[in-house]
Amino acid sequence: MRIKLVKLAHARSGDKGDTANVGLIALREDIYPLLVREVTAARVREHFEGICKGEVQRFELPNLGALNFLLHQSLGGGGTLSLMTDAQGKTFSTALLRMEIEVSNEEAHALRLQP
Repeated sequence: MRIKLVKLAHARSGDKGDTANVGLIALREDIYPLLVREVTAARVREHFEGICKGEVQRFELPNLGALNFLLHQSLGGGGTLSLMTDAQGKTFSTALLRMEIEVSNEEAHALRLQP
């Protein structure tokens, strides 16, 4: 089953220069391992293809049930240099929550998830 991250987590985002910073926080403690397994730096980079021109770094924060991503070279130079509509990266969290991941039917049932 494919499920959007918005059903599993909430997110916040911001920026520092030309780097967008996106935090992804599991809605429940038992969902965090699924996020760790499925929401990799490579998958996030692929999800932001055409927007993120640099490296994506992922940091795990298990005590918070969260992942933090740095998307380098994503803001057209940053707020004061870019002509982008969102040069501060505030909507990157909403964009990440639209990403879909694959979850087996058994795991979805065990975690009480619905598509």
